[in-house]
Amino acid sequence: MARSVSTRRTAIVTLVAWAVALLIFFPILYTIITSFKSEQEAIQGFDLIPSFTLESYRDVQSQYDYFTPFMNSVILSLGSTVLALIVAVPAAWSMAFAPSRRTKDILMWMLSTKMMPAVAVLFPIYMLFRDLGLLDSRIGLTIMLMLINLPIVVWMLYTYFREIPGEILEAARMDGASLWGEIVYVLTPMAVPGIASTMLLNIILAWNEAFWTIRLTTTNAAPLTAFIASFSSPQGLFWAKLSAASTLAIAPILIMGWFSQKQLVRGLTFGAVK
Repeated sequence: MARSVSTRRTAIVTLVAWAVALLIFFPILYTIITSFKSEQEAIQGFDLIPSFTLESYRDVQSQYDYFTPFMNSVILSLGSTVLALIVAVPAAWSMAFAPSRRTKDILMWMLSTKMMPAVAVLFPIYMLFRDLGLLDSRIGLTIMLMLINLPIVVWMLYTYFREIPGEILEAARMDGASLWGEIVYVLTPMAVPGIASTMLLNIILAWNEAFWTIRLTTTNAAPLTAFIASFSSPQGLFWAKLSAASTLAIAPILIMGWFSQKQLVRGLTFGAVK
């Protein structure tokens, strides 16, 4: 029998949840507010009531090309996600349905690579990219983003695949399904929520990646993170223009997250409740 919850407790929990959500969202909100201020208003201090001027957006559009870094971000995010799934789906399948004694060790080793400071491997990665001619190229940066997010993709898919009964795959195998057919036509359709949420998370991570995108690109493959960084100059920080550029950069991912939040939550909680 379900436990009854009082109206007062529900109201308190709702208020706390809204307070936490607003606290987390406030930096983004203030960035959007600042983007509608003039530079003089932006440097005067904290103020939640802007003059609603589009001066900063006009300056950003006139002085910088927004479309090129936007398309670079789209290509890099989608390309790295597709490559990660191509590698991670078979890897997660083998670890979930054909584990060995070293499976857990391999998973922990993959996760441990995310704990290593990126700056520790900056020099060898930069030299490798230079020697292979991959600096400031979409191909090189796509591969880099795929590699740095691959451990998370494998871990998430492994968790989802573990919730799928192995008997279903055995039945498909007995019906004559090949290994490729088992993965593509049986396993993948059953794990669509998990794969979808993994794709969304990987796109967000690749879209927001700043360390490698700024250091491995200059102009040709520079995404929106490099576009934002270009507003930091020796003359100082132009807060209104920087906020306008940041708003333009985060707007696509905010819109995508808003319309796909149900799928994202469903995938992230896949297998959590039995």
